[in-house]
Amino acid sequence: MSDTRTLESRIWDVKATLGDRLVILGHHYQRDEVIQFADFRGDSLKLARDASRCTEAEYIVFCGVHFMAETAAILAQPGQTVLLPALEAGCFLADMANRQDVERAWRELGEIMDVEHEIMPITYVNSTAELKAFCGDHGGLVCTSSNAQAALTWALARRPRVLFFPDQHLARNTGKRMGIPLDDMQLWDFTEPLGGLDSDTARQTRLFLWNGWCNVHWRFTPQMVTAWRERMSDIRVIVHPECPMEVVDLADEAGSTSYIIQRIEESPPGAHWAIGTEFNLVNRLKSEHPDQFIESLSPGPSSCRTMNMITLGNLAAVVEGLVAGQLIHPITVPEDIAHSARIALERMLEVGR
Repeated sequence: MSDTRTLESRIWDVKATLGDRLVILGHHYQRDEVIQFADFRGDSLKLARDASRCTEAEYIVFCGVHFMAETAAILAQPGQTVLLPALEAGCFLADMANRQDVERAWRELGEIMDVEHEIMPITYVNSTAELKAFCGDHGGLVCTSSNAQAALTWALARRPRVLFFPDQHLARNTGKRMGIPLDDMQLWDFTEPLGGLDSDTARQTRLFLWNGWCNVHWRFTPQMVTAWRERMSDIRVIVHPECPMEVVDLADEAGSTSYIIQRIEESPPGAHWAIGTEFNLVNRLKSEHPDQFIESLSPGPSSCRTMNMITLGNLAAVVEGLVAGQLIHPITVPEDIAHSARIALERMLEVGR
């Protein structure tokens, strides 16, 4: 039996042994060999909901990246344990905003306006628990790419401005889709005083865009869209809203991971798609829908390196540790941070219904 077959057999044996005591969550960007073991698979919003509903499980193993496991730990029931197979599986985008820089931005904006009444903080789910807690403490909320428009609508109904971090592209694309003029959205450069803005510009801004981006989705370019249109006249281009605005504007459609999957599943045989999102998902869709033409928008692999840190080997080690009474790579969040972050996450779940 090959090493792969051996590892797979060991994981299936543990799932059979632990039964309902173990739940495995898998993000769509995981490798096929890993996601086959997921009891629930989805994007960030769906998995956050799934985590909150796994009330009977004793152990939740999250096949994703660190911020996702943190979110599951925050939403977990008392006595539940969340584990991450690879502790080094972080997120480039989440690392582009930290509590210190966000608090400095809040203070600087507070010097020219009443931030607690004029600015609503929104953090993308791709962020640390500390930033989710910051939003909870200041009346704000978390969002995902699935419910970013609902979250932004909720926020602007309560305060005239929003500080959105850490993904500038999701914020800009969502704001533009809602009809917010580009002149009313300003990039916040966290390395500069007052984000690189003058006071008058800051006072006139409706949507502050944190200068962060996803290192998978920023790689897609307008030239890639143009190349596909020149190659195939009937190609439909669908991209993730973490892509730059220039790419989203040229695409036929833009939406979350779940939206992209839904559109492909609904499409008739013979449909032609170029998809601008993570490579593992594109390949899985291609395999699952052989009656459609499905390719990546990018000519080269656009893979999430940290998502690929979850392997059969480290997944087997974590679940077998549970049978042996060992907790390998448990994810915990200090209760004071978890309490505030939970407020912001519960607002997200409510708004996203």
